[in-house]
Amino acid sequence: MSTRTTPPVSSAGADGPSPGRPRRRRGSRMPVALLLPALLGLAFLVLPLVGLLVRAPWSSLPEQLTSTEVWEALRLSLFCATAATGVSLVLGVPLAWLLARTEFPGRRLVRALVTLPLVLPPVVGGVALLLVLGRRGIVGRWLDSAFGITLPFHTSGVVLAEAFVAMPFLVISVEGALRAADPRYEEAAATLGASRLTAFRRVTLPLIAPGIGAGAVLAWARALGEFGATITFAGNFPGKTQTMPLAVYLAMERDPEAAIALSLVLLLVSVAVLVGLRDRWMSTP
Repeated sequence: MSTRTTPPVSSAGADGPSPGRPRRRRGSRMPVALLLPALLGLAFLVLPLVGLLVRAPWSSLPEQLTSTEVWEALRLSLFCATAATGVSLVLGVPLAWLLARTEFPGRRLVRALVTLPLVLPPVVGGVALLLVLGRRGIVGRWLDSAFGITLPFHTSGVVLAEAFVAMPFLVISVEGALRAADPRYEEAAATLGASRLTAFRRVTLPLIAPGIGAGAVLAWARALGEFGATITFAGNFPGKTQTMPLAVYLAMERDPEAAIALSLVLLLVSVAVLVGLRDRWMSTP
């Protein structure tokens, strides 16, 4: 007659951690030595924004935002940022695909050059654009003599300057989405007779659409706030190249209330971008 033995019960009990159940992390108390610098860092980042909201001329804000100069800067900023995002999409998505799906010598160097505008001072980027696309630049001289096209100190120069500093954001986002997408779907489409362009258009693009959307939003927001490259390459002409950041810079000297009103618009756009991307980059597992 066999006796049945009962397996030992873990001291953790029925509700204790099991191999198949993720262990719940307990909130750790922050050391006092780190708490004060953390609070100071939070205050350093938040208080300027609070000061902007406190000192904002709320009573005259509608009048400030509907003035001719402010409206021209708003209109030009929205147009140029959208056009720069379009340029970034047309050129940046194929570039991201090249970096993510193609092996070639010097790919790391190319990736470093693509992301260089992220760390390059915007004024330096404007000077570089001027030396290449200016009327006496390497390419600009040929454009001026052959086609009569002058890019600096024109609205098109604003678009190019903003695209130069904004495109890396889109390339990084799309490249990450491409690396996360399973290439076997493209291979399956190729085995069914689809060309590489058709597979990219019908299979790859729908897979990476969220990454393209996030990158486009980041590029648009970065282009909207561009200052250094724009003023260096395109100048500051009202109604032609004066965007909102440039208008804020000038308004601080003659009309601080208008500068605050424009700053509030840029702050609102930044908050909207963060809210729109919170599910992609700010969610916790």
